Amino acid sequence: MAAYTVPAAGRYLVQTFLIKHTVHARRSVCRVPASCAGEGYTSWRTCRSSASSWSPESPATDVCASADPLAHYDRLVQCGSLRKDAQQRHLLQELAQLQLALKNYSTSIYLNPPPARLDVKDNNSQLQKHQDPCITTVDETKEEPTPLLKPPPKGFYIYGNVGTGKTMLMDLFYSCVENTRKKRVHFNAFMLDIHKRIHRRKQSLPKRRLGKMLTYDPISLVAMEISNETCLLCFDEFQTTDIADAMILKQLFEVLFKTGVVVVATSNRAPDDLYKNGLQRDTFLPFIDVLKEYCHTFCLDAGIDYRRLEMAAAGKLYYLSGQPGAEAFMDALFEELAVRQKSGPRLLTVMGRDVILKKTCGSIADCTFDELCGRPLGASDYLEMTRLFDTVFIRHVPMLTLTLKDQARRFTTLIDNFYDNKVRVVLLAAAPLDSLFVHSGGEDERDRQLLDDLGLSGEAAERLTLFTAEEEIFAFQRTVSRLMEMQTESYWIAGDRSHSKKHMNT
Repeated sequence: MAAYTVPAAGRYLVQTFLIKHTVHARRSVCRVPASCAGEGYTSWRTCRSSASSWSPESPATDVCASADPLAHYDRLVQCGSLRKDAQQRHLLQELAQLQLALKNYSTSIYLNPPPARLDVKDNNSQLQKHQDPCITTVDETKEEPTPLLKPPPKGFYIYGNVGTGKTMLMDLFYSCVENTRKKRVHFNAFMLDIHKRIHRRKQSLPKRRLGKMLTYDPISLVAMEISNETCLLCFDEFQTTDIADAMILKQLFEVLFKTGVVVVATSNRAPDDLYKNGLQRDTFLPFIDVLKEYCHTFCLDAGIDYRRLEMAAAGKLYYLSGQPGAEAFMDALFEELAVRQKSGPRLLTVMGRDVILKKTCGSIADCTFDELCGRPLGASDYLEMTRLFDTVFIRHVPMLTLTLKDQARRFTTLIDNFYDNKVRVVLLAAAPLDSLFVHSGGEDERDRQLLDDLGLSGEAAERLTLFTAEEEIFAFQRTVSRLMEMQTESYWIAGDRSHSKKHMNT
Protein backbone atom coordinates (compact mmCIF):
# COMPACT_ATOMS: atom_id res chain seq x y z
CA MET A 1 0.00 0.00 0.00
CA ALA A 2 1.35 3.38 -0.94
CA ALA A 3 2.23 5.68 1.93
CA TYR A 4 -0.17 8.56 2.39
CA THR A 5 1.39 12.02 2.48
CA VAL A 6 0.59 14.03 5.58
CA PRO A 7 -1.56 16.99 4.51
CA ALA A 8 -0.17 20.48 4.71
CA ALA A 9 -2.66 21.33 7.45
CA GLY A 10 -1.18 18.69 9.76
CA ARG A 11 2.39 19.74 9.07
CA TYR A 12 1.44 23.36 9.51
CA LEU A 13 -0.25 22.81 12.86
CA VAL A 14 2.62 20.82 14.33
CA GLN A 15 5.22 23.23 12.96
CA THR A 16 3.22 26.18 14.28
CA PHE A 17 3.49 24.92 17.86
CA LEU A 18 7.24 24.38 17.55
CA ILE A 19 8.03 27.63 15.76
CA LYS A 20 5.70 29.94 17.68
CA HIS A 21 6.91 28.95 21.13
CA THR A 22 10.54 29.21 20.07
CA VAL A 23 10.09 32.65 18.55
CA HIS A 24 8.19 33.90 21.60
CA ALA A 25 11.28 33.53 23.75
CA ARG A 26 13.12 36.07 21.58
CA ARG A 27 10.37 38.62 20.95
CA SER A 28 8.32 41.06 22.93
CA VAL A 29 4.79 39.82 22.41
CA CYS A 30 1.46 41.46 23.15
CA ARG A 31 -0.69 38.41 23.52
CA VAL A 32 -4.31 37.91 24.45
CA PRO A 33 -4.29 35.42 27.33
CA ALA A 34 -6.47 32.31 27.24
CA SER A 35 -8.79 33.66 29.90
CA CYS A 36 -9.67 36.65 27.73
CA ALA A 37 -9.45 35.17 24.23
CA GLY A 38 -13.15 35.40 23.61
CA GLU A 39 -15.29 37.24 21.14
CA GLY A 40 -14.03 40.66 20.12
CA TYR A 41 -10.40 39.67 19.84
CA THR A 42 -8.93 39.56 16.39
CA SER A 43 -5.62 37.81 17.01
CA TRP A 44 -2.46 38.38 18.99
CA ARG A 45 0.38 39.98 17.12
CA THR A 46 4.01 40.88 17.72
CA CYS A 47 4.38 44.36 19.21
CA ARG A 48 7.09 46.93 19.18
CA SER A 49 9.34 46.84 22.19
CA SER A 50 8.08 50.23 23.33
CA ALA A 51 4.60 48.85 23.90
CA SER A 52 3.83 47.18 27.18
CA SER A 53 3.39 43.44 26.80
CA TRP A 54 3.06 40.11 28.57
CA SER A 55 5.51 37.29 28.58
CA PRO A 56 4.00 34.19 26.95
CA GLU A 57 4.75 32.31 30.14
CA SER A 58 2.80 34.72 32.34
CA PRO A 59 -0.01 33.00 34.22
CA ALA A 60 -3.60 33.90 33.44
CA THR A 61 -3.92 35.62 36.81
CA ASP A 62 -1.55 38.33 35.55
CA VAL A 63 -3.94 39.34 32.81
CA CYS A 64 -4.76 42.58 34.57
CA ALA A 65 -1.79 43.14 36.84
CA SER A 66 -2.50 46.89 36.91
CA ALA A 67 -6.06 46.23 38.16
CA ASP A 68 -7.24 48.74 35.56
CA PRO A 69 -9.29 47.04 32.83
CA LEU A 70 -9.66 50.24 30.81
CA ALA A 71 -5.90 50.86 30.65
CA HIS A 72 -5.42 47.22 29.78
CA TYR A 73 -7.97 47.47 26.97
CA ASP A 74 -6.22 50.57 25.59
CA ARG A 75 -2.91 48.72 25.53
CA LEU A 76 -4.49 45.87 23.58
CA VAL A 77 -5.84 48.35 21.03
CA GLN A 78 -2.47 50.09 20.77
CA CYS A 79 -0.78 46.73 20.37
CA GLY A 80 -3.12 45.69 17.56
CA SER A 81 -4.65 42.74 19.38
CA LEU A 82 -8.01 44.55 19.41
CA ARG A 83 -9.73 46.85 17.00
CA LYS A 84 -10.83 50.19 18.40
CA ASP A 85 -14.52 50.08 19.31
CA ALA A 86 -16.17 53.06 21.01
CA GLN A 87 -19.03 50.99 22.42
CA GLN A 88 -16.66 48.46 23.93
CA ARG A 89 -14.59 51.18 25.56
CA HIS A 90 -17.67 52.93 26.97
CA LEU A 91 -18.90 49.69 28.51
CA LEU A 92 -15.49 49.00 30.01
CA GLN A 93 -15.50 52.47 31.59
CA GLU A 94 -18.72 51.51 33.37
CA LEU A 95 -17.35 48.11 34.36
CA ALA A 96 -14.18 49.74 35.70
CA GLN A 97 -16.30 51.69 38.21
CA LEU A 98 -17.93 48.45 39.37
CA GLN A 99 -14.53 46.80 39.59
CA LEU A 100 -13.37 49.49 42.05
CA ALA A 101 -16.54 49.10 44.13
CA LEU A 102 -15.94 45.35 44.42
CA LYS A 103 -12.45 45.63 45.87
CA ASN A 104 -12.64 43.86 49.24
CA TYR A 105 -16.45 43.83 48.92
CA SER A 106 -18.35 41.27 51.02
CA THR A 107 -21.93 40.03 51.25
CA SER A 108 -21.65 39.39 55.01
CA ILE A 109 -23.34 42.66 55.98
CA TYR A 110 -26.41 41.67 53.94
CA LEU A 111 -26.45 38.08 55.15
CA ASN A 112 -26.02 39.14 58.79
CA PRO A 113 -27.43 42.68 59.21
CA PRO A 114 -26.64 44.47 62.50
CA PRO A 115 -29.24 43.98 65.27
CA ALA A 116 -31.52 46.72 66.51
CA ARG A 117 -29.69 49.07 68.88
CA LEU A 118 -30.60 51.29 71.85
CA ASP A 119 -30.31 54.97 71.10
CA VAL A 120 -29.60 57.11 74.18
CA LYS A 121 -30.77 60.66 73.59
CA ASP A 122 -29.67 62.21 76.89
CA ASN A 123 -26.56 60.56 78.28
CA ASN A 124 -26.50 62.77 81.39
CA SER A 125 -30.03 61.96 82.55
CA GLN A 126 -29.44 58.28 81.93
CA LEU A 127 -26.25 58.41 83.95
CA GLN A 128 -28.09 60.13 86.83
CA LYS A 129 -30.84 57.55 86.69
CA HIS A 130 -28.30 54.80 86.94
CA GLN A 131 -26.53 56.43 89.92
CA ASP A 132 -29.62 57.48 91.94
CA PRO A 133 -32.68 55.27 91.56
CA CYS A 134 -34.74 57.80 93.54
CA ILE A 135 -34.53 60.34 90.76
CA THR A 136 -37.59 60.11 88.57
CA THR A 137 -36.98 61.11 84.97
CA VAL A 138 -38.60 60.37 81.67
CA ASP A 139 -37.08 57.29 80.11
CA GLU A 140 -35.63 58.61 76.88
CA THR A 141 -34.08 55.33 75.83
CA LYS A 142 -35.95 53.79 72.95
CA GLU A 143 -35.37 50.96 70.51
CA GLU A 144 -34.60 52.08 66.97
CA PRO A 145 -35.01 49.89 63.87
CA THR A 146 -31.96 48.53 62.16
CA PRO A 147 -30.35 51.37 60.16
CA LEU A 148 -30.88 51.16 56.42
CA LEU A 149 -28.04 49.33 54.72
CA LYS A 150 -26.30 50.88 51.78
CA PRO A 151 -27.58 49.02 48.71
CA PRO A 152 -25.09 46.67 47.05
CA PRO A 153 -23.44 47.77 43.80
CA LYS A 154 -25.61 47.28 40.72
CA GLY A 155 -24.43 44.66 38.27
CA PHE A 156 -24.60 44.62 34.47
CA TYR A 157 -26.68 42.75 31.93
CA ILE A 158 -24.82 43.04 28.60
CA TYR A 159 -26.65 41.96 25.46
CA GLY A 160 -26.16 42.15 21.70
CA ASN A 161 -25.51 40.10 18.59
CA VAL A 162 -22.90 37.35 18.44
CA GLY A 163 -19.23 38.25 18.15
CA THR A 164 -19.51 41.85 19.42
CA GLY A 165 -17.08 41.40 22.33
CA LYS A 166 -19.44 40.81 25.26
CA THR A 167 -17.66 37.77 26.70
CA MET A 168 -14.23 39.26 26.09
CA LEU A 169 -15.04 42.44 28.01
CA MET A 170 -16.67 40.54 30.86
CA ASP A 171 -13.60 38.30 31.16
CA LEU A 172 -11.30 41.32 31.12
CA PHE A 173 -13.35 42.92 33.90
CA TYR A 174 -13.47 39.66 35.86
CA SER A 175 -9.70 39.17 35.73
CA CYS A 176 -9.16 42.66 37.16
CA VAL A 177 -11.55 42.34 40.11
CA GLU A 178 -9.45 42.15 43.29
CA ASN A 179 -11.75 39.90 45.24
CA THR A 180 -11.24 36.22 45.97
CA ARG A 181 -14.97 35.52 46.32
CA LYS A 182 -15.87 35.69 42.65
CA LYS A 183 -17.03 33.10 40.15
CA ARG A 184 -17.34 33.04 36.36
CA VAL A 185 -19.57 30.33 34.92
CA HIS A 186 -21.70 29.50 31.89
CA PHE A 187 -25.33 30.14 32.83
CA ASN A 188 -26.44 26.62 31.86
CA ALA A 189 -23.78 25.10 34.12
CA PHE A 190 -24.87 27.41 36.95
CA MET A 191 -28.51 26.32 36.68
CA LEU A 192 -27.45 22.68 36.52
CA ASP A 193 -25.63 23.21 39.82
CA ILE A 194 -28.68 24.97 41.30
CA HIS A 195 -30.95 22.02 40.54
CA LYS A 196 -28.37 19.62 42.02
CA ARG A 197 -28.26 21.65 45.24
CA ILE A 198 -32.05 21.78 45.45
CA HIS A 199 -32.26 18.03 44.90
CA ARG A 200 -29.60 17.38 47.54
CA ARG A 201 -31.45 19.46 50.11
CA LYS A 202 -34.73 17.72 49.38
CA GLN A 203 -33.06 14.32 49.72
CA SER A 204 -31.71 15.28 53.15
CA LEU A 205 -35.19 15.95 54.54
CA PRO A 206 -36.66 13.39 56.96
CA LYS A 207 -39.35 11.19 55.49
CA ARG A 208 -42.79 12.73 55.75
CA ARG A 209 -45.12 10.95 58.13
CA LEU A 210 -48.62 10.03 57.08
CA GLY A 211 -50.99 12.93 57.62
CA LYS A 212 -48.17 15.39 58.37
CA MET A 213 -47.71 18.38 56.04
CA LEU A 214 -44.19 19.68 55.53
CA THR A 215 -43.49 23.16 54.16
CA TYR A 216 -39.97 23.54 52.86
CA ASP A 217 -38.33 26.21 50.68
CA PRO A 218 -35.01 24.94 49.30
CA ILE A 219 -34.64 27.70 46.67
CA SER A 220 -34.05 30.54 49.16
CA LEU A 221 -31.71 28.34 51.20
CA VAL A 222 -29.67 27.48 48.10
CA ALA A 223 -29.49 31.18 47.17
CA MET A 224 -28.17 32.07 50.63
CA GLU A 225 -25.71 29.20 50.40
CA ILE A 226 -24.32 30.72 47.19
CA SER A 227 -24.25 34.19 48.77
CA ASN A 228 -22.03 32.77 51.51
CA GLU A 229 -19.67 31.42 48.87
CA THR A 230 -19.37 34.33 46.44
CA CYS A 231 -20.10 38.02 46.09
CA LEU A 232 -19.65 38.33 42.28
CA LEU A 233 -21.23 36.03 39.70
CA CYS A 234 -20.28 36.47 36.05
CA PHE A 235 -22.55 34.57 33.66
CA ASP A 236 -21.80 33.82 30.04
CA GLU A 237 -24.73 33.16 27.66
CA PHE A 238 -27.59 34.11 29.96
CA GLN A 239 -30.73 32.62 28.42
CA THR A 240 -33.75 30.61 29.55
CA THR A 241 -35.23 27.79 27.50
CA ASP A 242 -36.24 25.39 30.26
CA ILE A 243 -39.53 25.89 32.09
CA ALA A 244 -37.99 24.35 35.23
CA ASP A 245 -35.41 27.19 35.24
CA ALA A 246 -37.96 29.85 34.32
CA MET A 247 -40.21 29.03 37.27
CA ILE A 248 -37.51 29.49 39.94
CA LEU A 249 -35.43 32.39 38.59
CA LYS A 250 -37.34 35.22 40.29
CA GLN A 251 -37.16 33.72 43.78
CA LEU A 252 -33.57 32.54 43.31
CA PHE A 253 -32.18 35.84 42.05
CA GLU A 254 -34.26 38.03 44.32
CA VAL A 255 -32.61 36.35 47.31
CA LEU A 256 -29.18 36.50 45.66
CA PHE A 257 -29.53 40.22 44.97
CA LYS A 258 -30.95 41.06 48.41
CA THR A 259 -28.10 39.20 50.12
CA GLY A 260 -25.56 41.32 48.23
CA VAL A 261 -24.51 39.17 45.28
CA VAL A 262 -23.50 41.26 42.26
CA VAL A 263 -24.26 39.80 38.83
CA VAL A 264 -22.58 40.58 35.50
CA ALA A 265 -24.07 38.64 32.60
CA THR A 266 -23.80 38.46 28.82
CA SER A 267 -26.61 37.43 26.52
CA ASN A 268 -27.77 37.56 22.94
CA ARG A 269 -31.24 38.50 24.21
CA ALA A 270 -32.51 41.84 25.48
CA PRO A 271 -34.01 41.45 28.98
CA ASP A 272 -37.58 41.84 27.70
CA ASP A 273 -36.99 39.06 25.15
CA LEU A 274 -35.85 36.45 27.66
CA TYR A 275 -38.00 33.31 27.53
CA LYS A 276 -39.98 34.92 24.72
CA ASN A 277 -43.04 32.83 23.76
CA GLY A 278 -42.10 30.36 26.48
CA LEU A 279 -44.61 28.18 28.27
CA GLN A 280 -46.30 29.98 31.21
CA ARG A 281 -44.24 33.09 30.51
CA ASP A 282 -46.56 35.26 32.64
CA THR A 283 -45.04 33.68 35.74
CA PHE A 284 -41.55 34.47 34.43
CA LEU A 285 -42.10 38.18 33.71
CA PRO A 286 -41.58 39.37 37.35
CA PHE A 287 -37.99 38.07 37.11
CA ILE A 288 -37.28 40.57 34.32
CA ASP A 289 -38.33 43.42 36.64
CA VAL A 290 -36.01 42.08 39.35
CA LEU A 291 -33.13 41.82 36.86
CA LYS A 292 -33.61 45.42 35.71
CA GLU A 293 -33.79 46.67 39.29
CA TYR A 294 -30.44 45.19 40.31
CA CYS A 295 -28.52 45.36 36.99
CA HIS A 296 -27.71 48.08 34.50
CA THR A 297 -28.66 46.98 30.98
CA PHE A 298 -26.19 47.71 28.20
CA CYS A 299 -26.68 46.94 24.50
CA LEU A 300 -23.31 46.17 22.90
CA ASP A 301 -23.87 45.96 19.16
CA ALA A 302 -21.70 47.90 16.74
CA GLY A 303 -22.87 45.73 13.86
CA ILE A 304 -19.57 43.80 13.63
CA ASP A 305 -19.02 40.10 14.27
CA TYR A 306 -15.34 40.16 15.20
CA ARG A 307 -15.09 36.39 14.95
CA ARG A 308 -15.78 36.62 11.21
CA LEU A 309 -13.04 39.14 10.49
CA GLU A 310 -10.07 37.86 8.57
CA MET A 311 -7.67 36.16 10.96
CA ALA A 312 -4.78 33.82 10.42
CA ALA A 313 -6.23 30.35 9.88
CA ALA A 314 -4.80 27.28 11.58
CA GLY A 315 -4.73 25.22 8.41
CA LYS A 316 -7.63 23.16 7.08
CA LEU A 317 -9.95 22.26 9.98
CA TYR A 318 -13.38 22.04 8.32
CA TYR A 319 -13.99 19.37 5.69
CA LEU A 320 -17.06 18.55 3.58
CA SER A 321 -18.35 15.00 3.34
CA GLY A 322 -18.53 15.19 -0.46
CA GLN A 323 -14.99 16.45 -0.80
CA PRO A 324 -12.69 13.79 -2.38
CA GLY A 325 -10.20 12.43 0.15
CA ALA A 326 -11.74 14.32 3.09
CA GLU A 327 -11.74 11.25 5.37
CA ALA A 328 -8.15 10.44 4.41
CA PHE A 329 -7.06 14.01 5.17
CA MET A 330 -8.64 13.81 8.62
CA ASP A 331 -7.09 10.39 9.28
CA ALA A 332 -3.65 11.71 8.42
CA LEU A 333 -4.15 14.82 10.57
CA PHE A 334 -5.25 12.66 13.50
CA GLU A 335 -2.16 10.45 13.15
CA GLU A 336 0.07 13.51 12.94
CA LEU A 337 -1.33 15.09 16.10
CA ALA A 338 -1.49 11.79 18.01
CA VAL A 339 2.17 10.86 17.59
CA ARG A 340 3.60 9.13 20.67
CA GLN A 341 0.28 9.05 22.55
CA LYS A 342 -1.49 5.92 23.79
CA SER A 343 -4.48 4.96 21.65
CA GLY A 344 -7.68 3.00 22.33
CA PRO A 345 -11.26 3.47 23.56
CA ARG A 346 -11.83 5.67 26.61
CA LEU A 347 -14.31 5.20 29.44
CA LEU A 348 -15.67 8.37 31.03
CA THR A 349 -17.59 8.16 34.28
CA VAL A 350 -19.96 11.10 34.74
CA MET A 351 -22.31 11.29 37.73
CA GLY A 352 -22.34 7.51 38.05
CA ARG A 353 -22.89 6.90 34.32
CA ASP A 354 -20.41 5.36 31.90
CA VAL A 355 -19.76 7.12 28.57
CA ILE A 356 -17.52 5.28 26.11
CA LEU A 357 -15.62 7.03 23.30
CA LYS A 358 -14.45 4.39 20.83
CA LYS A 359 -11.38 6.08 19.35
CA THR A 360 -9.05 8.22 21.45
CA CYS A 361 -5.33 8.77 21.62
CA GLY A 362 -4.01 10.52 24.71
CA SER A 363 -5.47 14.04 24.71
CA ILE A 364 -7.13 13.59 21.29
CA ALA A 365 -10.55 12.07 20.58
CA ASP A 366 -11.87 11.00 17.17
CA CYS A 367 -15.67 10.81 17.32
CA THR A 368 -18.73 10.78 15.11
CA PHE A 369 -21.59 13.23 15.43
CA ASP A 370 -23.92 10.42 16.51
CA GLU A 371 -21.45 9.36 19.19
CA LEU A 372 -21.45 12.85 20.72
CA CYS A 373 -24.92 14.21 19.92
CA GLY A 374 -27.05 11.26 18.88
CA ARG A 375 -27.36 9.84 22.40
CA PRO A 376 -28.63 11.50 25.58
CA LEU A 377 -25.52 13.37 26.71
CA GLY A 378 -25.49 16.77 28.40
CA ALA A 379 -23.31 19.60 29.65
CA SER A 380 -21.75 17.53 32.45
CA ASP A 381 -20.61 14.88 29.92
CA TYR A 382 -19.12 17.49 27.61
CA LEU A 383 -17.39 19.23 30.52
CA GLU A 384 -15.70 15.94 31.42
CA MET A 385 -14.49 15.67 27.81
CA THR A 386 -12.96 19.15 28.03
CA ARG A 387 -11.01 17.99 31.08
CA LEU A 388 -9.55 14.99 29.26
CA PHE A 389 -9.10 16.16 25.66
CA ASP A 390 -7.62 19.25 24.07
CA THR A 391 -8.49 18.24 20.47
CA VAL A 392 -11.67 16.52 19.25
CA PHE A 393 -12.42 15.32 15.70
CA ILE A 394 -16.15 15.30 14.91
CA ARG A 395 -17.11 13.34 11.78
CA HIS A 396 -20.32 13.08 9.77
CA VAL A 397 -22.12 16.18 11.06
CA PRO A 398 -25.44 16.23 9.15
CA MET A 399 -27.40 19.26 7.98
CA LEU A 400 -29.26 20.23 11.13
CA THR A 401 -32.93 20.84 10.43
CA LEU A 402 -35.47 21.70 13.10
CA THR A 403 -36.59 18.07 13.08
CA LEU A 404 -33.20 17.31 14.65
CA LYS A 405 -33.75 19.72 17.54
CA ASP A 406 -32.42 17.32 20.18
CA GLN A 407 -29.18 16.71 18.26
CA ALA A 408 -28.87 20.43 17.42
CA ARG A 409 -29.26 21.37 21.10
CA ARG A 410 -26.58 18.90 22.12
CA PHE A 411 -24.29 20.15 19.36
CA THR A 412 -24.63 23.78 20.52
CA THR A 413 -24.05 22.71 24.14
CA LEU A 414 -21.01 20.70 23.02
CA ILE A 415 -19.49 23.61 21.11
CA ASP A 416 -20.26 26.07 23.94
CA ASN A 417 -18.38 23.89 26.42
CA PHE A 418 -15.50 23.24 24.03
CA TYR A 419 -15.21 26.94 23.23
CA ASP A 420 -15.24 28.05 26.87
CA ASN A 421 -12.47 25.55 27.69
CA LYS A 422 -10.40 26.13 24.53
CA VAL A 423 -10.85 22.61 23.15
CA ARG A 424 -9.85 22.46 19.47
CA VAL A 425 -12.14 20.82 16.92
CA VAL A 426 -11.74 19.38 13.42
CA LEU A 427 -15.04 18.85 11.60
CA LEU A 428 -16.31 16.72 8.72
CA ALA A 429 -19.78 18.01 7.82
CA ALA A 430 -22.45 17.61 5.17
CA ALA A 431 -22.57 21.32 4.33
CA PRO A 432 -20.48 24.51 4.64
CA LEU A 433 -20.59 26.08 8.07
CA ASP A 434 -22.94 28.91 7.08
CA SER A 435 -25.39 26.39 5.58
CA LEU A 436 -25.14 23.71 8.23
CA PHE A 437 -28.30 24.75 10.09
CA VAL A 438 -31.50 24.74 8.02
CA HIS A 439 -34.50 26.68 9.35
CA SER A 440 -37.13 24.21 8.21
CA GLY A 441 -38.83 20.98 9.22
CA GLY A 442 -40.10 22.41 12.49
CA GLU A 443 -42.85 20.23 13.93
CA ASP A 444 -42.47 16.47 14.22
CA GLU A 445 -44.63 13.73 15.73
CA ARG A 446 -43.10 14.19 19.20
CA ASP A 447 -43.91 17.92 19.11
CA ARG A 448 -47.55 17.20 18.29
CA GLN A 449 -47.72 14.57 21.02
CA LEU A 450 -46.22 17.00 23.55
CA LEU A 451 -48.78 19.67 22.67
CA ASP A 452 -51.57 17.12 23.06
CA ASP A 453 -50.22 15.96 26.44
CA LEU A 454 -50.06 19.57 27.64
CA GLY A 455 -53.58 20.23 26.39
CA LEU A 456 -52.37 23.09 24.21
CA SER A 457 -53.91 24.13 20.93
CA GLY A 458 -54.45 27.19 18.82
CA GLU A 459 -52.52 30.31 19.82
CA ALA A 460 -50.86 28.73 22.88
CA ALA A 461 -49.53 25.85 20.81
CA GLU A 462 -48.29 28.25 18.13
CA ARG A 463 -46.41 30.34 20.72
CA LEU A 464 -44.68 27.27 22.13
CA THR A 465 -43.67 26.07 18.66
CA LEU A 466 -42.35 29.53 17.80
CA PHE A 467 -40.40 29.60 21.06
CA THR A 468 -38.61 26.30 20.44
CA ALA A 469 -37.79 27.19 16.82
CA GLU A 470 -36.56 30.70 17.66
CA GLU A 471 -34.32 29.46 20.46
CA GLU A 472 -32.67 26.81 18.25
CA ILE A 473 -32.02 29.34 15.48
CA PHE A 474 -30.72 31.90 17.97
CA ALA A 475 -28.39 29.41 19.66
CA PHE A 476 -27.01 28.10 16.40
CA GLN A 477 -26.11 31.59 15.19
CA ARG A 478 -23.82 31.76 18.20
CA THR A 479 -22.46 28.28 17.45
CA VAL A 480 -21.56 29.18 13.85
CA SER A 481 -19.80 32.34 15.03
CA ARG A 482 -17.82 30.40 17.63
CA LEU A 483 -16.86 27.68 15.16
CA MET A 484 -15.48 30.39 12.88
CA GLU A 485 -13.18 31.58 15.65
CA MET A 486 -12.24 28.04 16.63
CA GLN A 487 -10.57 27.60 13.23
CA THR A 488 -8.15 30.47 13.76
CA GLU A 489 -4.47 30.22 14.57
CA SER A 490 -4.81 32.21 17.82
CA TYR A 491 -7.50 29.83 19.10
CA TRP A 492 -5.38 26.77 18.32
CA ILE A 493 -2.34 28.24 20.02
CA ALA A 494 -4.42 29.08 23.11
CA GLY A 495 -5.68 25.48 23.21
CA ASP A 496 -2.24 23.88 23.09
CA ARG A 497 -2.22 22.24 26.53
CA SER A 498 0.92 20.22 25.84
CA HIS A 499 2.96 23.42 25.91
CA SER A 500 1.38 24.71 29.13
CA LYS A 501 1.88 21.35 30.87
CA LYS A 502 5.49 21.26 29.77
CA HIS A 503 6.05 24.76 31.12
CA MET A 504 4.41 23.89 34.45
CA ASN A 505 6.73 20.94 34.90
CA THR A 506 9.88 22.97 34.30
